Amino acid sequence: MLIDSMYPKSFASDNHAGVHPAVLDAIAAANQGDAPAYGDDTWTAAFEERAREVFGSAAQAFPVLNGAGANLVGLALMLGRYDAVICTGSAHIATHEAGASERLLGVKLMTVPTEDGKLRPADITSRLGGIGNPHESQPTVVSISQVTELGTCYTPDEIAALADTAHQNGLRLHVDGARLANAAAFLRCDLKAITTDAGVDVFSFGGTKNGALAAEAVVVVDDSLAHAVPFLRRQSLQLASKMRFISAQLSALLTDDLWRRNAGHANEMAKRLADGLADIPGVSLAYPVEGNAVFATLPHSATETLRRRYLFHYWDEPAGTVRWMTAFDTTPEQVDDFLKDLHQSTAA
Repeated sequence: MLIDSMYPKSFASDNHAGVHPAVLDAIAAANQGDAPAYGDDTWTAAFEERAREVFGSAAQAFPVLNGAGANLVGLALMLGRYDAVICTGSAHIATHEAGASERLLGVKLMTVPTEDGKLRPADITSRLGGIGNPHESQPTVVSISQVTELGTCYTPDEIAALADTAHQNGLRLHVDGARLANAAAFLRCDLKAITTDAGVDVFSFGGTKNGALAAEAVVVVDDSLAHAVPFLRRQSLQLASKMRFISAQLSALLTDDLWRRNAGHANEMAKRLADGLADIPGVSLAYPVEGNAVFATLPHSATETLRRRYLFHYWDEPAGTVRWMTAFDTTPEQVDDFLKDLHQSTAA
């Protein structure tokens, strides 16, 4: 199915967007002559140094191919065969990675139901009753998503509280940062404030949803874990031979705050879309808009009419809730055209 031949604009996912021109330029610049493989190149060394500048001197960054792989490698660093991960029931690792953590790492996910996609310290302590019991999986890691799967953001203080609770109980904190840039742009803070400074042990930095082409990174703050990344990355099929092309993209995003401009624009387009729903009868927001996702509830008839022209998905079909995503290249005109069509579909 060719989106550009059937739809004026996809609002289904920020993965549907193209690649930012500056990132394409970085790929082209890296495509000059030969270079050592598997990360032994100057582009990867430059990215590693840039990551330390952005995330803090303790941060060690490792490029990988995709977000699920970044989560797999990051979690594998901290888990044994009988261990468990505490996460929300809506977490990406629990709902959209085909059971990769459970199947490939052999661990249990201890999910917690939440109304807004966010864990609280009490949610962690509620899952600690089986520590030391040989009949139960042992909670070892707390994993959160930033932005959450419901489009909400953790503040730096909220992450620090989770990190404190985890560390006080002998656990580590992992952050799925597929949309980390969107969170920092919404919170008007730097990337370090919601990772290293907040006490996170391991996190991913998502580039693909922020204007890159298959470029993510595992970032390790706990120095005792970093030595294992090269081996686990290889074992998890996340070691790119021509890594310079991934590293060049990530460096481009971290240069001159391109990550913030891309994420900030995507967030602004989501807010424009959400604000435009206010005067449309029968349409309401399901969750706060704190990133580049808009969750809206509307009549099924209107949804089906819209889906003839736009690509997007149901989030909760029985409830009539859909998810609309914006990206770095979404334009105000595209949002306004979508809102115009939404008006017409609800009036039909």
